[in-house]
Amino acid sequence: MDIRERKLIEKLEDKGTLSPDEYEQLIILRDDQALEMLGRLATRKRKAVFGDAVYTRGLIEISSICKNNCLYCGIRKDNSEAKRYRLSKEEICSCADEGYELGFRTFVLQGGEDAFFTDDVLCDIVASLKKAHPDCAVTLSMGERKRESYQALFDAGADRYLLRHETADHKHYELLHPKEMSFDNRMRCLHDLKDIGYQVGCGFMVGSPYQTPKTLAKDLVFIEQFKPDMCGIGPFIPHHNTPFRDEAKGSLELTLFLLSVIRLMLPDILLPATTALGTIDPKGREKGIMAGANVVMPNLSPVSVRKKYELYDNKICTGEESAQCRGCLEERIKMTGCRLVVDRGDSPRVKEK
Repeated sequence: MDIRERKLIEKLEDKGTLSPDEYEQLIILRDDQALEMLGRLATRKRKAVFGDAVYTRGLIEISSICKNNCLYCGIRKDNSEAKRYRLSKEEICSCADEGYELGFRTFVLQGGEDAFFTDDVLCDIVASLKKAHPDCAVTLSMGERKRESYQALFDAGADRYLLRHETADHKHYELLHPKEMSFDNRMRCLHDLKDIGYQVGCGFMVGSPYQTPKTLAKDLVFIEQFKPDMCGIGPFIPHHNTPFRDEAKGSLELTLFLLSVIRLMLPDILLPATTALGTIDPKGREKGIMAGANVVMPNLSPVSVRKKYELYDNKICTGEESAQCRGCLEERIKMTGCRLVVDRGDSPRVKEK
């Protein structure tokens, strides 16, 4: 290992922060030894806060309809071959009921920016879920909305909101999104969510087109300063019906490296081992946990629609990533030295608030 790399890792472990140039250098200098050292230190930090607990979220993908045209996304508006669907309130509640019986205590409602889900419609769904399962948390991942909308959903009972920032570099953001979408508005949304009182998650794709060590360093600085409760990162995987169809996918190694870095920056953060990790490597999520992650999100969506929510090619959508195979997942998590827990899995900062 390069002596400069070792010193940077030791400083990050001790201080929980580096300068933008140091983050960039850390990424450029990384090697297998640094990855191993970071994973070991990140695991220690995670255990100090969370013990051996890995939290499960029941993912319900409620709509593949989206008004946006993000250049990387398989459900982008201009993908005429995408198979569109929208779950009804009854279907969503049924998924949650099944998930509750399976032991889930957090439900994540994720979907494209579908105009059908107005504030009234979505607030009604959230309130119904909270009434049926008052001991559970409801997380939303429904894209950019007005502050008044976020407030209404919070008042209806939503506990958390996931909104990936995708990149903290303004020019990079414009290269990934159509001109109608705004970096400033994405940041406005994240700050509104935090100000309202949500447990907030941000995140980005590792290896997205035009990404550089410098843009990644900006991501790390943003995460360090924003201090999200959750951060979802996973490798970029191209979709065959997008402008980025021929771009190279992101690497497992860099994703694991960055998971460990984020854990050292923010020891109490909730870090998912994502489906994308499991897609590019059969043991990707286990490796993610061993790099410092502590959340998994099995799929509770109806089996009939799981393949239709295709954000990227070859997304795993049946088998052990599904909520119904909880026992299979438990065994895989045990192999990492951790255990799945039946718990809402709130951010430790909730108690502080």
